[in-house]
Amino acid sequence: MTDRTTLPGFLAGALVGALVTAPAIAVCYLGQQLAGLPFVPFDVFDAVARALPGAVVTFGIDALVAGIRALGLGEVSEVAKVAEQLLAIGGMFVAGVLAGAALFGVLRRWRPTSGLAAGLALGVLVGVPAVVIGAAVNRTATAGPIASALWVLLLFLGWGAALGWAYDRLAAAAVRAATAPTAVAEPIDRRTFVIRLGGAAAVITVVGAGVGAWLATVRERERARARGRPWSATHALPNADAEVRPVPGTRPELTPVEDHYRIDINTRPPVIDEGEWRLRFGGRVERPTEWTLEALRSRYAPLHQFVTLSCISNPVGGDLIGTQRWTGVPLRRILEEVRPLPGATHLRIRSADDFHEVLPIADAMADERILLTYAWDGLPLPAEHGFPLRLYIPDRYGMKQPKWIETIEAIDGDEAGYWVRRGWDAEARMHATSVIDVVGVDMMVIQADRGTRIPIGGIAHAGARGISRVEVRVDGGPWQPARLRAPLSDTTWVLWVFDWPFQPGAHTFTVRCFEGDGTPQEARRAPVRPAGATGLHGKDVMV
Repeated sequence: MTDRTTLPGFLAGALVGALVTAPAIAVCYLGQQLAGLPFVPFDVFDAVARALPGAVVTFGIDALVAGIRALGLGEVSEVAKVAEQLLAIGGMFVAGVLAGAALFGVLRRWRPTSGLAAGLALGVLVGVPAVVIGAAVNRTATAGPIASALWVLLLFLGWGAALGWAYDRLAAAAVRAATAPTAVAEPIDRRTFVIRLGGAAAVITVVGAGVGAWLATVRERERARARGRPWSATHALPNADAEVRPVPGTRPELTPVEDHYRIDINTRPPVIDEGEWRLRFGGRVERPTEWTLEALRSRYAPLHQFVTLSCISNPVGGDLIGTQRWTGVPLRRILEEVRPLPGATHLRIRSADDFHEVLPIADAMADERILLTYAWDGLPLPAEHGFPLRLYIPDRYGMKQPKWIETIEAIDGDEAGYWVRRGWDAEARMHATSVIDVVGVDMMVIQADRGTRIPIGGIAHAGARGISRVEVRVDGGPWQPARLRAPLSDTTWVLWVFDWPFQPGAHTFTVRCFEGDGTPQEARRAPVRPAGATGLHGKDVMV
């Protein structure tokens, strides 16, 4: 009888788990790119993120943003989204390693007649919850629900079968070694099997991930070509003739769509078919109604508004902020058609990804700028920015403004939205903020009557409240006025310029702004949670 200690155990199971799980993930990714099937790691990650307590989620967000900024890894929202996706893939890989170790440990302890049967049972045990999770959270698969469920179940059955088959092969090698005349044959046989398994796993992983990535790149290029030319490519900005010119190095006045920050609750944006999509408006209204996207575009005169939007997680001086030209329908026009009933006080706005927010009806009726938006820069919203419809509310951080909107309900009371339930501020009103983007040490301005000066530039923003002035302080000295460029609109940032009389050495520059009514920017430093960061921005420069 074979000694149990010679059978493959936890360590062998962990190794085989790694060799089987990696190609399974690659095949899953290839299936997504080839046939629009679910990608399980992202579904599981999204489900876990929705289920975790708000304090845990926001701690993770804060830590991620802080780490990206500290390491200088690039634009925060883009890097953060990649990090989320890597965490999702890494989480499934680790889970697969642990599952392999557990399966081999159980089989070694109980020694059933078939490891393959046990592996298939494990595949069912893991695959069924994965199917349920995908059905609940997946909004990216274009394959039908039955095909998606079968795909996930078969994927995990294959994964489990591979684990069980590998155990049977390794256990058989152990039996042969125990009964063979020489003990040398056993480790050679095991080693050969593991090497071959590793080689096959590497090929499948590289081919699956490589082909999937190539398909994703091709499709992204096709989408970019299909979108056409943006409005800004053929039109001058409304302040093109403004006297004050931005300092080179200041962030673009109009943020290119592809560079605009994106923060949401999904590893990937929901994929929505315009032909099937409807905006459904119901609840406590006289006339429940639904609209196609084409109806929203054609039945109502569009409103165009240049808007600066910021994330409530944006630290002082951060890049989670951008300015775009928004086009859509004032929500007030829709309310006039559906006619809320007496007693209806708020609108519950729900997105395809189950994000939700609540807006007072009185606010929507009072401000035409509250916009159901379907275009940025003259083109349909990209999927990652909310296609087909998103909301704009002046003076509020992005957490209050749903994307991928599907339903609006009139309700008879207030309730907490998605992020408010998780501990963020219920009002989420944008704080006045000013930022130094550039100290032009390489762009000295020499003026005979004023000496050598260095241009300093940046942005100032106060939601929809406007900016009346910006001031700069050097090395703790007196505050001095900067020149303001005319803004794109009353809901965008203002670019400012300060010409500093050059003095060699190390210097500290600090900026502050004042709202349109003269209210000063909050100088007290506060973290992003729960109501947005405050404090003055500065730069230390050697010139």
